[in-house]
Amino acid sequence: MDLYEYQAKELFGRHGIPVPPGRVAETPGQARAIAAELGAPVVVKAQVKTGGRGKAGGIRAAAGPAAAEEEAARVLGMDIKGHIAKRVLVEAATVPFEEYYAAFLVDRAEGGFLAMVSAQGGMEIEELAATDPGAIVRLPIDPATGVDAGTARLLAAKAGLPQAAAPVLERLWTVMAEEDALLVEVNPLICTTGQQIVALDGKVTLDDNAAFRHERPAGERTGSLEDRARAKGLNYVKLDGSVGVIGNGAGLVMSTLDVVAGAGADPANFLDIGGGASAQVMADGLEIILADPDVRSVLVNVFGGITACDAVANGIVTALELLGERGHSRPIVVRLDGNNAEVGRRILSDARHPVVRQVSTMDGAAEMAARLAAGA
Repeated sequence: MDLYEYQAKELFGRHGIPVPPGRVAETPGQARAIAAELGAPVVVKAQVKTGGRGKAGGIRAAAGPAAAEEEAARVLGMDIKGHIAKRVLVEAATVPFEEYYAAFLVDRAEGGFLAMVSAQGGMEIEELAATDPGAIVRLPIDPATGVDAGTARLLAAKAGLPQAAAPVLERLWTVMAEEDALLVEVNPLICTTGQQIVALDGKVTLDDNAAFRHERPAGERTGSLEDRARAKGLNYVKLDGSVGVIGNGAGLVMSTLDVVAGAGADPANFLDIGGGASAQVMADGLEIILADPDVRSVLVNVFGGITACDAVANGIVTALELLGERGHSRPIVVRLDGNNAEVGRRILSDARHPVVRQVSTMDGAAEMAARLAAGA
């Protein structure tokens, strides 16, 4: 479960990690009232479970209550990468003297945890890792020992953070361990002009498998594509590209994403319909993909095992019938192989739907989907 920023900061506060004072608003009027209570310049921040809020205009400064109301009106309802901002966090503006980056995450490859700390925060950590990898200190964390005061001081020293940051790093680890989190990230972690260490942002992913041990935030339906997919029992993740991807099995979908990227296009999503998908599941998946306005072509890549290719083909035909004109808006490239593949291909051929193209290989299908997304 990914938490909203305000939920992550509530968690931080319970563990003694300093955060700016603020509260959540669902209307511009509430934002005005919160700003008046804070009695200081504020920042109005869209609450969505995705990055890039600042670049999208979802984080706005306001000098006072009236400005906070105006900025909240601009941000509420904003669509940021398919996520609709239904709430804003209104918090006191905090001027950083220095900005850092700190994160603890599960390192699945090594079967442990990893600390990542840098004296350069407030920017895309992926960009920093690519351009200046030495700027990020990476330290494996033994699950049996965790992060004590000495380890936290070592992390701060290695990364070039002031020693005042060490207790905050230790508490961030406490959040990771005691809350059964998969990721705890602060970007930026700041040092104020008054030399106070403050978590200016917060990103936390909790392990759903440990939910029985905790009182978790209630689930919420925001109307996002992720929520719509979850309601249909689909494993869907929104990405930034233009080629919609549907496959059966996480491994095949991941491979398909790589092949699409190798063909010169960016995937628009990850969508796994599972190992025993029915025609209805296939139809639901295609409906979700075509609801994304960023998708310019769709690649359906299915290897039939438990999932029979004729069920997939029937699902595509059914979905296009239900979608009507929306189903004609973008081309769909289909690659079927394995169980009942010949039957599935015949079903699609007999349907003669104008947007469906069949390709026999995964590489060929990805190349066609990439060309169609580019308008070629």
